[in-house]
Amino acid sequence: MLSKIRSLISIIRLGGLAVAALAMWAFATIAEEVLEKETYAFDKSILLYLRSLHTPVRDRLMLGLTFLGEPNLLLMLSVSLGIILWVRKHRSEATTIAVTGVGGLGLNLLLKQLFARDRPQLWERTVDVKFYSFPSGHAMISMIIYGLLGYLLGSRFPKQRWLIYSLTVVLIAAIGLSRLYLGVHWPTDVIAGYIAGFIWLLACIFSLQVWKEFHDSRAVPEENFLSPHRSNDS
Repeated sequence: MLSKIRSLISIIRLGGLAVAALAMWAFATIAEEVLEKETYAFDKSILLYLRSLHTPVRDRLMLGLTFLGEPNLLLMLSVSLGIILWVRKHRSEATTIAVTGVGGLGLNLLLKQLFARDRPQLWERTVDVKFYSFPSGHAMISMIIYGLLGYLLGSRFPKQRWLIYSLTVVLIAAIGLSRLYLGVHWPTDVIAGYIAGFIWLLACIFSLQVWKEFHDSRAVPEENFLSPHRSNDS
């Protein structure tokens, strides 16, 4: 039975690597189109449609959603959670959360500098934005941080796993939509941000799993955040 479980885990990991490879190809394809300026018509048509849907109520809603995706806010959230988990002896999860947040933000800034894409200016903005546009920092960092938190919570509460995953996906999608609605990103910025964030998220989750297996193989007792119950071992 144990060998079958290990084989299944290996298959799942291979599938994850295949998905990551496909995501990298998709990001490269979008990036090439953006560099060649072949996405302008597609991007512009979507933004102008969203502009036609503006109302005062929707404006306030989208401003609230975009605040939940602020990269600096999510960075502070990840570092704070990392510190709390470290103090509570959840060392592997603490390190993963902190590294995921800091590394994700650094990667986003690097990609923005590399592509240096100007932000859309199709109408007067209601929010202040700085730096370049591609890929969207809100989309990328929300995918990374909320995605990791959703994964950890889903692992800890398996009975509510799919509800947690569904709410996580809705939140991440809503944050990306808010950036388009507010006219501060092109649609391809948001799509690329999701893809880049997903790749980094997978890398961090796989790293956590590898560390867990290495830790278990050494038989060193450590309280596991991913387990719904504390260990009774002395």
